[in-house]
Amino acid sequence: MRHQVKKGMLGRNTAHRRALLRNLTTSFLERERVRTTLAKAREIRPIAEKMITLGKRGTLHARRQALAYLTKESAVQKLFTDVGPRFKERAGGYTRIVKLDRRAGDGAAMAMIELVDAEFKAKTKKKKKEAKKPAAAK
Repeated sequence: MRHQVKKGMLGRNTAHRRALLRNLTTSFLERERVRTTLAKAREIRPIAEKMITLGKRGTLHARRQALAYLTKESAVQKLFTDVGPRFKERAGGYTRIVKLDRRAGDGAAMAMIELVDAEFKAKTKKKKKEAKKPAAAK
């Protein structure tokens, strides 16, 4: 029996929670890195790992299973052509959760969930062109 084993409700009803997790997992697989609350990151981690395992299999049945859960076909395409083959030799543990500062508005614990082999380049700020000063009239 599952008495008092209430985990991962996220303050939502069932349909809202399932939609949230599907959309968050889809975004994570598309972008390979998502900034969200710590509770949501902990909830999508096992789901994302299962999707990556489906991507590693690469069969038609696995692709249909992924399509049944993920909300965008482009995410499934990336999962089976890029992410799955990248982790072919890895037995598990495809994701990492990095804790961040608390959110300013409500103090919620924030986290970054990302793929373990993801290498990201730091964003560089674009330099503004210096305004040409008009030559002083002599």
